[in-house]
Amino acid sequence: MMPVQSAYFWKPSNARLVVLDTFVPLARASALSAQPPLAWPTKDPSDLLDYVLDFSPAVAGDEGDAIVSVSASVTPCSDPGDLTVSQIGTDGLVAVLWLTAGVAGTTYAVTIAAVTLSGRTIERTVLLPVLSLSSGFTNPTDALDVQGGAPLVDQNGNPILVD
Repeated sequence: MMPVQSAYFWKPSNARLVVLDTFVPLARASALSAQPPLAWPTKDPSDLLDYVLDFSPAVAGDEGDAIVSVSASVTPCSDPGDLTVSQIGTDGLVAVLWLTAGVAGTTYAVTIAAVTLSGRTIERTVLLPVLSLSSGFTNPTDALDVQGGAPLVDQNGNPILVD
Protein backbone atom coordinates (compact mmCIF):
# COMPACT_ATOMS: atom_id res chain seq x y z
CA MET A 1 0.00 0.00 0.00
CA MET A 2 1.39 3.34 -1.02
CA PRO A 3 1.28 6.23 1.49
CA VAL A 4 -0.96 9.11 0.50
CA GLN A 5 -0.07 12.61 1.49
CA SER A 6 -2.95 14.35 3.21
CA ALA A 7 -4.23 17.64 1.91
CA TYR A 8 -4.00 20.65 4.17
CA PHE A 9 -7.35 21.61 5.68
CA TRP A 10 -7.45 25.33 6.35
CA LYS A 11 -9.16 26.47 9.52
CA PRO A 12 -9.61 30.15 10.50
CA SER A 13 -7.39 31.28 13.34
CA ASN A 14 -8.99 31.87 16.73
CA ALA A 15 -6.24 34.43 17.43
CA ARG A 16 -8.19 36.95 15.33
CA LEU A 17 -11.76 35.89 16.22
CA VAL A 18 -14.41 38.39 17.33
CA VAL A 19 -17.85 37.15 18.45
CA LEU A 20 -20.93 39.36 18.51
CA ASP A 21 -21.87 40.02 22.11
CA THR A 22 -24.73 42.50 21.77
CA PHE A 23 -27.31 39.75 21.43
CA VAL A 24 -26.88 38.46 24.99
CA PRO A 25 -30.26 38.57 26.77
CA LEU A 26 -30.51 41.07 29.62
CA ALA A 27 -32.34 40.56 32.89
CA ARG A 28 -35.63 42.41 33.12
CA ALA A 29 -35.29 46.04 34.29
CA SER A 30 -31.53 46.08 33.67
CA ALA A 31 -30.12 49.10 31.89
CA LEU A 32 -28.54 48.64 28.49
CA SER A 33 -25.14 50.28 28.44
CA ALA A 34 -23.10 51.18 25.40
CA GLN A 35 -21.04 48.23 24.28
CA PRO A 36 -17.32 48.73 23.64
CA PRO A 37 -16.44 48.64 19.94
CA LEU A 38 -15.50 45.28 18.48
CA ALA A 39 -11.77 45.12 17.73
CA TRP A 40 -9.24 42.70 16.31
CA PRO A 41 -5.64 42.58 17.58
CA THR A 42 -3.05 44.88 16.00
CA LYS A 43 -1.85 44.07 12.48
CA ASP A 44 1.49 44.84 10.80
CA PRO A 45 1.26 46.49 7.35
CA SER A 46 3.09 43.53 5.79
CA ASP A 47 0.71 40.90 7.24
CA LEU A 48 -1.82 39.05 5.11
CA LEU A 49 -3.98 37.29 7.71
CA ASP A 50 -7.45 35.87 8.21
CA TYR A 51 -9.77 37.86 10.50
CA VAL A 52 -12.96 36.23 11.75
CA LEU A 53 -16.34 37.61 12.85
CA ASP A 54 -18.77 35.09 14.37
CA PHE A 55 -22.42 36.05 13.77
CA SER A 56 -23.90 33.00 15.58
CA PRO A 57 -25.28 34.90 18.62
CA ALA A 58 -27.51 36.87 16.22
CA VAL A 59 -29.36 33.72 15.15
CA ALA A 60 -29.35 31.74 18.41
CA GLY A 61 -32.23 29.28 18.37
CA ASP A 62 -32.27 28.86 14.59
CA GLU A 63 -29.68 26.15 14.17
CA GLY A 64 -30.33 25.73 10.42
CA ASP A 65 -29.48 29.31 9.52
CA ALA A 66 -26.19 30.16 7.79
CA ILE A 67 -24.60 33.07 5.95
CA VAL A 68 -25.41 33.08 2.23
CA SER A 69 -23.68 36.34 1.34
CA VAL A 70 -21.19 38.63 3.02
CA SER A 71 -19.64 41.94 2.03
CA ALA A 72 -17.07 44.20 3.64
CA SER A 73 -15.93 47.79 3.38
CA VAL A 74 -12.92 49.55 4.93
CA THR A 75 -12.65 53.11 6.22
CA PRO A 76 -10.43 55.01 5.54
CA CYS A 77 -9.62 53.67 2.09
CA SER A 78 -8.51 56.63 0.00
CA ASP A 79 -4.72 56.60 0.45
CA PRO A 80 -2.21 54.30 -1.26
CA GLY A 81 -1.28 51.48 1.09
CA ASP A 82 -4.55 51.54 3.06
CA LEU A 83 -5.99 48.30 4.41
CA THR A 84 -7.42 46.05 1.71
CA VAL A 85 -9.84 43.12 1.79
CA SER A 86 -8.07 40.42 -0.19
CA GLN A 87 -10.71 37.65 0.11
CA ILE A 88 -14.00 37.00 1.90
CA GLY A 89 -15.39 33.61 2.83
CA THR A 90 -17.96 32.07 5.13
CA ASP A 91 -18.22 28.96 7.25
CA GLY A 92 -21.75 28.57 8.58
CA LEU A 93 -22.31 31.71 10.65
CA VAL A 94 -18.69 32.85 10.57
CA ALA A 95 -17.36 35.47 8.14
CA VAL A 96 -13.66 35.20 7.32
CA LEU A 97 -11.84 38.16 5.79
CA TRP A 98 -8.27 38.08 4.52
CA LEU A 99 -6.84 41.55 5.13
CA THR A 100 -3.60 42.98 3.80
CA ALA A 101 -1.61 46.24 3.81
CA GLY A 102 -2.56 49.22 5.96
CA VAL A 103 -0.75 52.37 7.02
CA ALA A 104 1.10 52.14 10.35
CA GLY A 105 -0.49 54.35 13.00
CA THR A 106 -3.98 54.07 11.49
CA THR A 107 -6.98 52.34 13.03
CA TYR A 108 -9.29 51.06 10.32
CA ALA A 109 -13.03 50.43 10.61
CA VAL A 110 -14.00 47.24 8.77
CA THR A 111 -17.77 47.03 8.25
CA ILE A 112 -19.08 43.54 7.54
CA ALA A 113 -22.63 42.86 6.33
CA ALA A 114 -24.01 39.33 6.29
CA VAL A 115 -27.30 37.98 4.91
CA THR A 116 -28.51 34.58 6.17
CA LEU A 117 -30.64 31.81 4.67
CA SER A 118 -33.58 32.97 6.81
CA GLY A 119 -33.32 36.50 5.43
CA ARG A 120 -31.63 38.15 8.39
CA THR A 121 -29.29 41.03 7.60
CA ILE A 122 -26.63 41.75 10.22
CA GLU A 123 -24.01 44.48 9.95
CA ARG A 124 -21.19 45.21 12.38
CA THR A 125 -18.02 47.29 12.36
CA VAL A 126 -14.78 45.90 13.77
CA LEU A 127 -11.75 48.12 14.44
CA LEU A 128 -8.30 47.04 13.29
CA PRO A 129 -5.26 49.03 14.46
CA VAL A 130 -2.22 48.84 12.19
CA LEU A 131 1.25 49.36 13.64
CA SER A 132 4.70 48.52 12.36
CA LEU A 133 5.42 45.41 14.41
CA SER A 134 8.24 43.99 12.29
CA SER A 135 10.58 46.97 12.07
CA GLY A 136 10.72 48.27 15.61
CA PHE A 137 8.10 50.21 17.46
CA THR A 138 7.26 53.83 16.74
CA ASN A 139 4.48 55.66 18.55
CA PRO A 140 1.50 56.55 16.37
CA THR A 141 1.12 60.31 16.25
CA ASP A 142 -2.38 60.09 17.74
CA ALA A 143 -1.44 57.80 20.69
CA LEU A 144 -1.81 58.91 24.28
CA ASP A 145 1.56 59.12 26.04
CA VAL A 146 2.46 58.57 29.67
CA GLN A 147 5.24 60.44 31.40
CA GLY A 148 8.52 59.73 29.61
CA GLY A 149 6.92 59.46 26.14
CA ALA A 150 5.92 55.79 26.24
CA PRO A 151 2.48 55.06 24.73
CA LEU A 152 -0.49 54.32 27.00
CA VAL A 153 -1.68 50.83 26.02
CA ASP A 154 -4.80 48.72 26.57
CA GLN A 155 -4.95 45.20 28.03
CA ASN A 156 -3.76 43.75 24.68
CA GLY A 157 -0.73 46.04 24.39
CA ASN A 158 -2.31 48.23 21.69
CA PRO A 159 -1.72 52.00 21.97
CA ILE A 160 -4.78 53.99 23.02
CA LEU A 161 -5.44 56.55 20.31
CA VAL A 162 -6.94 60.03 20.63
CA ASP A 163 -10.25 60.38 18.79
